[in-house]
Amino acid sequence: MQSQRFRADISHAGGGRIRILSTTWQTVSLMTPQDHGYRAFLTGLHRRMAAAGSTASLTGGLGKGLYTAAIVLLAALAVAMVGLFVRALAIGEWAGALFLIGFAALFAWQIGGFVRRNRPIAYAFDHLPEALLP
Repeated sequence: MQSQRFRADISHAGGGRIRILSTTWQTVSLMTPQDHGYRAFLTGLHRRMAAAGSTASLTGGLGKGLYTAAIVLLAALAVAMVGLFVRALAIGEWAGALFLIGFAALFAWQIGGFVRRNRPIAYAFDHLPEALLP
């Protein structure tokens, strides 16, 4: 899977949805980035919608409820990992403590980027956030 894949959802008030992805499937397990085309399409779409006087609500990232739930889950996981780390130090399990440090660093690198990129945001047509584009 593409580690930095971008997705735009265009939703209709009646419930319909169109998903636009910045990647295409090359094989069953390999995705090819289409960053330049995706960026050009979205900036053009925003420009044309603004020129047409659209009243669409523009948001980015995860929904506020889902994002909050993810942050709470990550905080609970962090507390559990700190507890395991303290326990490993208390009983002298140095290999376990080093494993937890390494796992926490890898987890923070992978999940931290995902959380940072998916922060809820509302914006206007004249200011398309760079974080939403490849």
